[in-house]
Amino acid sequence: MAESPAQKTSTDSLFEAPLRIRIYGEPVLRQTAVPISEITDEDRQLADDMLATMYTRSNGIGLAATQVGILKRLIVIDVNRHDLDSNPLVLINPEIQEKSGDTTMEEGCLSLPDITGEVTRPENVTVTALDLDGEPLRIQATDILSRAIQHEVDHLNGILFIDLIHPLQCKSLQRRLRRLQRESRQFKSENGLN
Repeated sequence: MAESPAQKTSTDSLFEAPLRIRIYGEPVLRQTAVPISEITDEDRQLADDMLATMYTRSNGIGLAATQVGILKRLIVIDVNRHDLDSNPLVLINPEIQEKSGDTTMEEGCLSLPDITGEVTRPENVTVTALDLDGEPLRIQATDILSRAIQHEVDHLNGILFIDLIHPLQCKSLQRRLRRLQRESRQFKSENGLN
């Protein structure tokens, strides 16, 4: 998830991201991630690499494993990323247990650069998950943390925020979405990626 319009800034290219963020049109973004049955050092490294990748984008506050091409139920979130004392969340197998209230806000996404939309979501959620040590977590989230958790859990289920916006707004984005698909295909072709 991006905290503001997902526009590339001069700081976005200062650091090399360890993982490639998949862009709209890549099939993995529409696939459902599988639960992690046993947390391994590989999963811990994936979480570290996902955070590092997210931090290379000036406005990234959340990232799901599917967004880096890995079909595992793992998300990272840091809604206070500009606070040096902030502790990012790493959630393994997150499940939203309770929802309440409704709020509408503009959302962006690292997988949909330069695209935003008004999305209505529950204002409050309770989520259960495991941490990197396999310890159970139960988090009651509100405001931007609630929204970020829902956005990233949606990614794990193959859902993008554009699936949740008003149909007229989605229709107005079609030209930009087609451009993203073309750019993604061209990048993959030029770089020998599948």
